[in-house]
Amino acid sequence: MRVAVGDTHLYFDVEGMGLVPDGPTMRERPVVVCLHGGPGFDHSMLKTSLAPLADVAQLVFPDHRGQGRSDPSEPARWNLDTWIDDLRGFLEALGLERPIILGQSFGGVVAMGAAIRYPDLPRKLIVSSSIAKFRLDRALPMFEKLGGAEARDVAERYLIDPKEEHLDEFMAICLPLYNTSPFDPDVIARVARREEVGFHFFRGEAFTYDWFADLGRIKTPTLILAGELDPITTLADHDDMAAAIPGSRLEVFSDAGHGVFRDKPQEALAVIREFIVTD
Repeated sequence: MRVAVGDTHLYFDVEGMGLVPDGPTMRERPVVVCLHGGPGFDHSMLKTSLAPLADVAQLVFPDHRGQGRSDPSEPARWNLDTWIDDLRGFLEALGLERPIILGQSFGGVVAMGAAIRYPDLPRKLIVSSSIAKFRLDRALPMFEKLGGAEARDVAERYLIDPKEEHLDEFMAICLPLYNTSPFDPDVIARVARREEVGFHFFRGEAFTYDWFADLGRIKTPTLILAGELDPITTLADHDDMAAAIPGSRLEVFSDAGHGVFRDKPQEALAVIREFIVTD
């Protein structure tokens, strides 16, 4: 499905019913808008992991502007200001009032930015394996810890000079370090990738944005999910976010990496499910 948002069209998919039979009535369930990582990927990997949550909520999976099956837009519009406003426009277009917003990795950057700019937009916020400020000085040592000097060098080459040959090397050497469970190659293969968006982001805004001065403006209940073995959004990054977001709840998963629901699906989904249904 596609919807017009501002000057573009965004693709989205839905998992689960919004209204469910409950005796003589139709009961409305929570809506969780799930923002995928990247940038330059699509919603499909996230949907593979989060689909079981459809037993308690309706899940909505948009592809960000320029990514996945959404319109390409143009590089001048591939920025956090636009992606944040796209989220607001997307919710308005679908008539979604104060949903729960879940952001994974880059999606968490957008989700936090939206909760800062529009504090009343989300009813609740779930930040998964994300960062309020990119810290290469933390990520590179973690890549080295998990994959040795080669992994550190490959990660540094791609993150400092993002281009096709460096991405291929990064995907081969560093991506397997993201999680303690092996990736299903079919899950990766079916992603509608637009690498040029990721190159654009890492050549500039990835290293200049910083939400920390404004995280105190987030006033919605916030759940933060972190893996102890996450090489790109480290545990220290999550500790810092939890300290800066008022009343936030940090859940740390041992022996888990980037996207804890990929390595610890039962445990992580149980935590998310409880957060969704608890008032």
